[in-house]
Amino acid sequence: MSAHVLLVDDDPDILRLLSMRLTAAGYRVTAVESAEAALSHLAVERPQLVLSDVQLPGKDGLALFDAIRAKHPSLPVILLTAHGTIPDAVEATSRGVYTYLTKPFNGKALLETIGQALALGSPTDYSKSASANESWREDIVSRSNVMAELLAEAKLVAGSDASVLIRGESGSGKEVLAQAIHRASPRASQPFVAVNCGAIPESLLESELFGHIKGAFTGAVANHAGLFQAANGGTLFLDEIGDMPVALQVKLLRVLQERVVRPVGASQAIPIDVRIMSATHRDLDAAMAAGEFREDLYYRLNVVSLTLPTLAERREDIPLLANHFLAKLALKYNKRVNGFAPEAVKALATAPWPGNVRQLHNVVEQVSALATTPLIPLALVQRALRVPSVEVLTFTEARLRFEREYLVDLLKLTDGSVADAARLAGRNRTEFYRLLQKHGLTPGVFRADGPVAE
Repeated sequence: MSAHVLLVDDDPDILRLLSMRLTAAGYRVTAVESAEAALSHLAVERPQLVLSDVQLPGKDGLALFDAIRAKHPSLPVILLTAHGTIPDAVEATSRGVYTYLTKPFNGKALLETIGQALALGSPTDYSKSASANESWREDIVSRSNVMAELLAEAKLVAGSDASVLIRGESGSGKEVLAQAIHRASPRASQPFVAVNCGAIPESLLESELFGHIKGAFTGAVANHAGLFQAANGGTLFLDEIGDMPVALQVKLLRVLQERVVRPVGASQAIPIDVRIMSATHRDLDAAMAAGEFREDLYYRLNVVSLTLPTLAERREDIPLLANHFLAKLALKYNKRVNGFAPEAVKALATAPWPGNVRQLHNVVEQVSALATTPLIPLALVQRALRVPSVEVLTFTEARLRFEREYLVDLLKLTDGSVADAARLAGRNRTEFYRLLQKHGLTPGVFRADGPVAE
């Protein structure tokens, strides 16, 4: 996949030259003439690198860098500078700009610098196919900038063995992100083992994590290798770590410090080589203050912290996710559904989603299971969302519907007698028959002894 470079320069000739040179080198280029235009583009799509002149109308290159750093701290920025602005460029590198190049610049040096910055900012071989580059995050469907920034940071941390703490609301996809980081890591060929620390009783969690030997306790009829051993060489994901009992936190801390596990009842420790990732929806700072979570364990787990946005904070992803889930679920239920009606998409995109991505998947699964048409209608989505269906009719449509329902009720009440129904309606029989004909109603159908010819 070709890397995307955002060029910023108010000189059209330099902008054209740089665009041609980078495009010829295989990069995808977006060229703009001001910092304001660059920030507008960044609000829509995150590039892999920004190459900007220092001298720009309005906001200069340094102000542009500050704005980029505030929202995209891992996005590499290279500045182009004339000799008179070198001091400013040097100051910028001390603030986090990747580097600066002086004009006139050497074309070969420019391409080398861009390649080095891209390798540092996103360790990806851009000569490979797009599918190969993105396979690590294949389960994460997104086009939002907030997710693009998060995934860029996730890709960076994947190359190390640093412990990662993933924060986010329930259902936001913490385990999916952990799996993606594992696939992008050098441990990708080794096991990824996940355990929910809040779903296993305290009396069993120690044995599940560290294992036990035969006879260690009642019911231990054989040796049992714990999850640390099962994940050896790979990644152990401790979901809902904030729910782990304090007594077990002490033992977990010892394992992380000593890199060995001692199965319950064993006298010998077993060396382990495991990368730890953990996740929580709880406020661990508040839990530490309340004495419910150990501070020393917190700092062991929280070497790198990543925070997943709620689904409401990435609404532009909702149609993508809904159609992604629908395609998979249509196969599961053997349904010929190929999308959502426009009104249904709007309803999905504007729903509150307290259950985040997990709730969206549940809603799509429900509508795909109940669908009887190729396009999922609004009413089915509203039912799955438990939103009352509100149908807005024109005045003419509402009047015609009322008339028909009124006539049906009268015929039911009078057992299909046109004379009686017309009298109750305050209309003569001729006029009443015209109304019945208008709505295609046959009085005999409503008679208790069956249809009778009029």
